[in-house]
Amino acid sequence: MTRRRFVAGVGLAGIGAMAGCTANPNLGNTNGGVADGGSSETLSGRIDIAGSSTVFPLAKAIGVAFQKQHPDVEVSLSSTGTGGGFENFFCQGKTDLNNASRSIGDDERNRCLDSGIEPLELRVATDAVTVIVNNDADWVDCMTVEELRQIWEPNGAEQWSDVRSEWPDESINLFGAADTSGTFDYFTESIVGEEGKQRDDYQATEKDNTIIQGVSGDRYALGYLGFAYYQSNQNAVKAVAIDDGNGCVAPSIDTAKTGDYQPLSRPLFTYVSKASLTKPQVASFARFFVEKSTSDRIVTERVGYVPNTDQRMNEQLTELERAIESVQKQ
Repeated sequence: MTRRRFVAGVGLAGIGAMAGCTANPNLGNTNGGVADGGSSETLSGRIDIAGSSTVFPLAKAIGVAFQKQHPDVEVSLSSTGTGGGFENFFCQGKTDLNNASRSIGDDERNRCLDSGIEPLELRVATDAVTVIVNNDADWVDCMTVEELRQIWEPNGAEQWSDVRSEWPDESINLFGAADTSGTFDYFTESIVGEEGKQRDDYQATEKDNTIIQGVSGDRYALGYLGFAYYQSNQNAVKAVAIDDGNGCVAPSIDTAKTGDYQPLSRPLFTYVSKASLTKPQVASFARFFVEKSTSDRIVTERVGYVPNTDQRMNEQLTELERAIESVQKQ
């Protein structure tokens, strides 16, 4: 048997030609072995995934672990942003799953349904959106939600001293998520108060490492991104604690887990097309993703997010099994 590749792209190049698969009449038997780390079945074919850059490193870690059990399955993973993934791939039937750092919007769901794509939401982790500054920004360690709003709202503060008079009379150079990103939607709604309402004179990107590079190279820069990217670059940038009225709380696995890090703790999702669950490799991968969402080793140690509880995992798995059973009967 030919060993298939894991294809992980940071943009559209990660999505190649879409390979079709026929339904497996024995789909109901594909659950064996996935949970305990081994499998007696032989899976092949392709799984196409796009969407959130925040969920990207988690999906990549899950994909690598899945391929160790099923080396003849090709997993193609691309970071396109939550909204970009829904609009350009998932709702067009070009991908089997779409990672998302926010819930699917009503317009997106309707667009999918109009195209015959019924999305199933699976919560896979919890994130702490992290505000970062340069390591040499010694004047700031904590900011209030209102101060962040002053910076990020349309026509927001131009200089650090516009926010606090004792801060430098220097321009705030901003880096953040593009408007196709779920992180953009979540941040603007949580900080500015309205989804999509954010100043546009900043360096917008779907590449979180570009935000790290921009902030690490500019003493007066400020940015925001998913916690996993900060955790893997803690020596390059500094995280800012957030005060939502109850004191300064730094972003961390623990503060996100307890809910103390507000308002920037958020759920992370992957959405699977119910039609794609007729493909045995997709059904097995979706099960595997949900089951491994409780793994401290993968979700926390390797990636940097808060894993699901066993209760939430079991609830998600029940929903998934119902969906798989429903498409089998069609």
